[in-house]
Amino acid sequence: MPRGGERRGTARPARRRGGGRAARLDPMEELRTRIDGIDRRLVRLLNERAGCAVALGRIKLQRGLTIYQPAREEEVLENIQRSNGGPLESAALRRLFERIIDESRRIERSATDRSGAPGAPHGPASGPPRPEDAKD
Repeated sequence: MPRGGERRGTARPARRRGGGRAARLDPMEELRTRIDGIDRRLVRLLNERAGCAVALGRIKLQRGLTIYQPAREEEVLENIQRSNGGPLESAALRRLFERIIDESRRIERSATDRSGAPGAPHGPASGPPRPEDAKD
């Protein structure tokens, strides 16, 4: 549940300032409310992305491909950096997306590990992290 025990989708009352003058929303509360909404959208998008990663992992397994595809990962990172309009620095976005990609790879492995029969041997696209999957 969101902070303060609120239900999802309910807004906190904005704090007002200024006494008897025309009341205005506190800019800090306004920005925090906006950030909360953005965070909820990011969570939905990250979960949508994770769903795509699961589907990709299954396709890779069917095609006998490894989960770790360094050329594709670099392509994704370059696309992210090219689309950056700031204020985040490209290096910061790269670090964020490296973590997202790491988690995507983990969830791909997890989904392909469970897609077979219990106790089935691990194929080339599944199994525990391998040294070649480590990022330098």
